[in-house]
Amino acid sequence: MVKNLDLAVIGSGAAGLAAAVAGATAGIKDVCIFEREAWLGGILPQCIHTGFGVQYFNENLTGPEYITRFTEEVHQLQIPYRLNTLVTHISPSKRITYVNSEEGVTHLQAKAIVLAMGCRERPRGAITIPGDRPAGILTAGTAQRLLDIDGYLPGRRIIILGSGDIGLIMARRFTMEGAIVQAVIEQLPYPGGLRRNIVQCLHDFNIPLLLNHTITAIHGLDRVEHIDIVQLDSQLNPIPNTQRTMACDTLVLSVGLIPENELSYDMQLQMSPSTRGPWINEQCETSKQGVYACGNVVHVNDLVDHVTQSGHIAGKVAAKYLHKETSPPLYHMQLIPNQNIRYLVPHRINYNTPFTLYLRVTHPLRQATITLGNQVIGYRQRVTPSELIPLSVDPTKIIKADSIVAAITGIPDLR
Repeated sequence: MVKNLDLAVIGSGAAGLAAAVAGATAGIKDVCIFEREAWLGGILPQCIHTGFGVQYFNENLTGPEYITRFTEEVHQLQIPYRLNTLVTHISPSKRITYVNSEEGVTHLQAKAIVLAMGCRERPRGAITIPGDRPAGILTAGTAQRLLDIDGYLPGRRIIILGSGDIGLIMARRFTMEGAIVQAVIEQLPYPGGLRRNIVQCLHDFNIPLLLNHTITAIHGLDRVEHIDIVQLDSQLNPIPNTQRTMACDTLVLSVGLIPENELSYDMQLQMSPSTRGPWINEQCETSKQGVYACGNVVHVNDLVDHVTQSGHIAGKVAAKYLHKETSPPLYHMQLIPNQNIRYLVPHRINYNTPFTLYLRVTHPLRQATITLGNQVIGYRQRVTPSELIPLSVDPTKIIKADSIVAAITGIPDLR
């Protein structure tokens, strides 16, 4: 016999816990959180640095401090959760299949689902670095878990490929633990992480950042011994006679994140090719009624505060759906990214509902003007692909149309 459930929350990171708490607070009685790790919180328990909660709580917290506030609410509200539980399949009819050591393979029918699976790191195989396959090559998140959860220092002479935020933070952590970070290598002419992390993690610790460089080969028998790097031109092609060798015993990869959307594909949701996440509207509703997506499973966010806000919206709207309080939208518009915009979220909006628009640019600009249809919705002195832009939008001021184009104009920033 298949069990029934009102709301299933897949993932217990900041988005998932915020959704579960918001749903339970709004009156959903039968909620359950599914988490494949042995603890609640997603990746946040291993993020022992500060910088969390500045917007959401108006406090500067560490990752464990931030997520503890939500786990405590989960316990106070007595929201059930299953740890060490892997959701293997969700059908288009919202039938969930999960497996764990206590129940085995179990099926469950949900009335509503919140997808909050987060994202995974891009590994070496996805970027095809040639060379040997020795020990000592790992992603930044794995290095962070080894150091901050398990207490192991993965290496002594470190090179970091990619300037994403986790890589920058790990450059600082390695240095604080006594390791030597030889360099952070980035193939683009600008760093991939937040400016505050460039300053606090690299400049403050005198760690070199090599822009327009990449790794061409990895050398080592049992352990990484050295790598070859080369300088790149504006078209990302190797410049002749610029190749050199750098000695190291560990190579850390910080080369991007990929939203975990295998379950979204199982459900046959409409997906965005630019974000690799589900299409959503401003209320985190996907293309399937009763299914909501929030946090990094939709797109990769810079701040956990934004992740939490989207989870809160998803849980609250799921409660309205279960209580049959929702009504058809007065108007529906599709948002289309155009000039200088790599992607934007949400992908569709209801004409009568104010919302927050998140967008990311294709390349750095100065004196940027952001427009949505006929409306100027924001100005920025400087924008860069590494920093997500949040904007408050009142759609009632925009001309009605089936689709509307967003664009950014400005001066190319070559610094």
